Amino acid sequence: MCRYRRSIESTSSPMMINPTYIVIMATAIALCSLLVRRSQQKLPLTREEKFGLGLGGFCGAMIGAKLPFVLYDLEGLWNGVAWFAHGKTIVCGLAGGYLGVEIAKWLMNIRIKTGDSFAAPVAFAIAIGRWGCFFGGCCFGTPTTLPWGVAFPTAVDDPLVLRHPTQIYESLFHLTMGFLLLWLERKGWFRGQLMKLYILVYLSYRFLTEMIRPEPRYLVGLTAYQWGAILLAIIFVWLWRRDAAALAAENAQKEPRPADAAAD
Repeated sequence: MCRYRRSIESTSSPMMINPTYIVIMATAIALCSLLVRRSQQKLPLTREEKFGLGLGGFCGAMIGAKLPFVLYDLEGLWNGVAWFAHGKTIVCGLAGGYLGVEIAKWLMNIRIKTGDSFAAPVAFAIAIGRWGCFFGGCCFGTPTTLPWGVAFPTAVDDPLVLRHPTQIYESLFHLTMGFLLLWLERKGWFRGQLMKLYILVYLSYRFLTEMIRPEPRYLVGLTAYQWGAILLAIIFVWLWRRDAAALAAENAQKEPRPADAAAD
């Protein structure tokens, strides 16, 4: 059976950013801002505090997404070139965004839980942003014989080989997670833990899909992203358990004691 060979017609390369990529990423950021603003309407925070949280999350995500590539290029780190070169990772970007919000909360002395208000908006934004990667010709997968394989001209080893469109796979994953997180929030399930839940599920997804991505293999055959996913999963499981224990203690304090109930 004949198969149609699809390719991404793009003049970009892994070291260039084309206009389509910029437009899609800008759209993703704008959508995230609008959705976060809507989801935070009921939070007892001032406009300035909400802006501070958003700024902290954005800066943390941008720094986290670039940091592994910057540290890899030490010469570029000192002259500043590495910060503007191509290359970002969602794995560290999500962790950086989480840390950025926590730092902003600490600086503004905000004690309430805010992660749930970011979870679904971030998922929807990444679902859009991954299409920027698709049209930019980066983050593609390994060769495949599946009928939906795509040839990426930016693949320097062989631009005519059909590959897994892992950007689309990931876009669909984040889109699904966005709707799931909205549903969980409306049900009141995992309250105060939705952002951590989202990150943990993504780390699991990313660990598995690294098997169809052409990344260098290191210790025991795992990629750097897989090792990063393992490390971050350990951290976020600890954060989950810590917050779950704190929430349980808070709920226990709110429950009436037997003596108080008898007095009533």
